[in-house]
This record gives sequence, structure tokens and C-alpha cells, in this order.
Amino acid sequence: MARIMLTLRYDGTAYHGWQVQPNGVTVQQTLQDAIEAVTGVRAGVTGCSRTDAGVHADMFCCAFDTASPLRGDKLCSALNYHLPRDISVYEAREVEEAFHPRYHAAGKRYVYRIWNGPQRHPVYDKYALWVKKPLDTDRLNRMGQEYVGTHDFAAFCGAGSDVQGTTRRTIHTCSVTRQGDMVLFTVEGDGFLYNMVRIMVGTLLEVAAGRLPADGLPAIFESGDRTKAGPTAPAQGLCLERVFYND
Repeated sequence: MARIMLTLRYDGTAYHGWQVQPNGVTVQQTLQDAIEAVTGVRAGVTGCSRTDAGVHADMFCCAFDTASPLRGDKLCSALNYHLPRDISVYEAREVEEAFHPRYHAAGKRYVYRIWNGPQRHPVYDKYALWVKKPLDTDRLNRMGQEYVGTHDFAAFCGAGSDVQGTTRRTIHTCSVTRQGDMVLFTVEGDGFLYNMVRIMVGTLLEVAAGRLPADGLPAIFESGDRTKAGPTAPAQGLCLERVFYND
């Protein structure tokens, strides 16, 4: 038996998130189907994160154990033959038996996309939140720097979270930039709570709309109260862009 690390991309629109659920099709289940079709064995697959329904990934890492001799491009091609077009495996390599894609991840980078044009963009409907009112990205970028550092993000954790232990997380970088009518909220940190990035975005958008004070983030952190932060931004704008590992 060998442990194989798969790296894949997926469009999360049609899926109820990564993790297997009894009442909806998930990315994990669909990948397990493909592995079973290729190897003849239904393997357990461990993911680096639990992305929510509708969230996308440009780099998602997972691992499974197999006796199959297939590796590299041959395994990628075999799996992709059985996968739907909205999921693609682009790397498959053998790793140490003790490797765990979630616990050994040193950090992650997420990007939340906002289409900030006067009219909706049908191509981006599945991949960005449409905000019609012009956003001052320089102002939002300055405010976003309040997220950087080590904080208790309890107020930015969605209801129903099964987090065990501390809700303190370290954010290394946070930026809000504009590319034409597309606004990118990019955040990189050592770990993220349930819905955390989407609540961070929703909070900044509430400030932009004048419904929360511009200097209110420190008080939200201190409160630890989910009701003090902004709403959870819709899932379709969020993409897991990068997972970092220490070799």
C-alpha cells in the first residue's frame, strides 16, 4: 500500500461542498467514485479542508491509500476519465505514510471575487458576487489590514461550526484590489474557521454600505459575538487558491 497525494481543481457550483453528506452530491464522494472505478477499491479520501457548498478550489489537496501501481500523469488521466468536467486532478504523487493533507498544511490562501459593475455579468454569476454600487477598494484595503495578525476570530465563525480548541487564527496577508470591474479580496493565513473568509468579506461590505462603522473591527474581535460582524457573503465568490506545505 502507498499513500497518494492528489491535487485537484473544481467548480463547486453543483456540489454540497467537499465532505460526503447523506443528502447531496459532494466533491469527495465524486472523487471516491472515480478512484473506485480506476483501482477497483473504494478508498477513504482525506481532504485539506471542508469547503462549503458552492465554493470553488484552484488547488485542493487530498490523500488516499492504494495498492494500485498507477502514479503521476497516468493516474491523473485515469481519474479524469471518470470524473465530470467540473473536477480535474492535475497532480498525483506518492507521499510518506504519515502525511495528512489537513494537519500538515502550513497555511492557505483564499480569494473572494466581487463583480463591481453597473450591470451583472452572466459569465461570472457562478464565480463572483455582484455588487452594483461602486466600491472604494483603497479604503477597503486599508480596513482589511485590521485582519492581519493573530486574533480571536470567534465573531467571524459561522453557526454550526464543530471547531475544537481555540478560535485564534493568524492572518499573514490581506488585500483588496481591483482589476477593471472585478474586485479581489485575497487573504492568506495559517488556518480558517467555518465561514470565516465569507464573514470577513461580508463585514467589509457592510462597512462599505455604511451599515457598520469603519473603525469597528477591533470591537468586533473583542466581542467574540457573531451577531456583531457582517453577514456571510454568498459562497460562489469564494475560491481556495493555494495550500502551503513545508516540504
